[in-house]
Formats: sequence, C-alpha cells, structure tokens
Amino acid sequence: MNFNNAQFEKAFGTFAQLEASTMPEVCFCGRSNVGKSSLINKILNRKTIARVSSKPGKTVTINFYKVDTLRLVDLPGYGYAKVNFSERERWSELMEGYFKSDRDIKMAFALIDMRHPATDFDLWMLSFLNEMEIPYTVVLTKADKLNKTETQNRMKLIYEELGEFAENTQIIPFSVQNNTGAEALRKIIEDVNS
Repeated sequence: MNFNNAQFEKAFGTFAQLEASTMPEVCFCGRSNVGKSSLINKILNRKTIARVSSKPGKTVTINFYKVDTLRLVDLPGYGYAKVNFSERERWSELMEGYFKSDRDIKMAFALIDMRHPATDFDLWMLSFLNEMEIPYTVVLTKADKLNKTETQNRMKLIYEELGEFAENTQIIPFSVQNNTGAEALRKIIEDVNS
C-alpha cells in the first residue's frame, strides 16, 4: 500500500448523508481529544490531511480518506460532556448508523489515552465492537508523555482495566512525537487489506 497516495474524500454529518460502503474500511474511534486525527496524519505521512485541534469535540463528522483500495475512517470522538443534547443525539444516530449500515469494516482502531485508565466510554465502545463482531486493535495514544517506568506500569494496568476486551487483542503504544507504533499500525492496515 502506498500511504503517501492518500486523499481526503468526503465528510458526513448525519446518517442520512452517509453513502453506501463500496470498499473495505478501517475506522478510528475513541474519546474526544484522544488523538485520532493526529494518528491518521502520522500513518499517512501528512501533517494536515486530517484536521487537528487542541479543543475536544472538533471532529463532528465522519471523515473518509482513500488509500489505494481501502478507506480510513475518522469517527467523531465520544464522551465530550460540553455538547448539547441535540448534538449528542445527532452523534449517536450517526455513529450507530455507520456501524450498522452493512459496511465492510475490516478493523477498528480503538484509541485510549495511555496516561489515564480506560473510561466507561472506552469499555462501552469495545463491548459494542465485540457485539458487532468487528475486529479491533487497542491503540494507546500519547505514549511519549510517559517515562519508561510509567509506560511499563500502564501496560500492566491496561490489561486489568480492559479485562475480557484485552483477550486476543493487540495493544499498541503510539506516539505522534517519536513515531512509536506507526509502522505496526500501517502493517495491520496492509494485512487486513490483503
């Protein structure tokens, strides 16, 4: 796969706008501000193909990026409390519609901030992916923010926090700053596309 050939295709803000799936997809899900857009930029060797913001809740659409014969899908972040009820309803309908609209989802990357314990939202997302029988890989973002000892401790604890959701699942520390995990994620994407 040539990740450098990636292009932004479309963004959809409501389920009614969402077009049918026409090629395999790999999606990125996680809490608001966990680093989904930054991770996509790193994987695609681009600085700004996916819009990045320091403010949580900035990605409010489902964004599609085409790479060869596959699409990468940047999903809106969940768990951001400072959003009004109608916006949460729209988000819920959009996300549920995406996952339940008979798409060819080959892999979901479930992003969790490595510095903090997995939240109830994270566990709910993993449970939902299990229920939908969508294979997933857990990606621990912001790995560069921890020293070696803290990283080892978090790696032990994350297995306890995720419990059954960590069984038979790859857990990959990732950092935009020092490139940790980027190659491993590209390899997974290539493997599911072959």
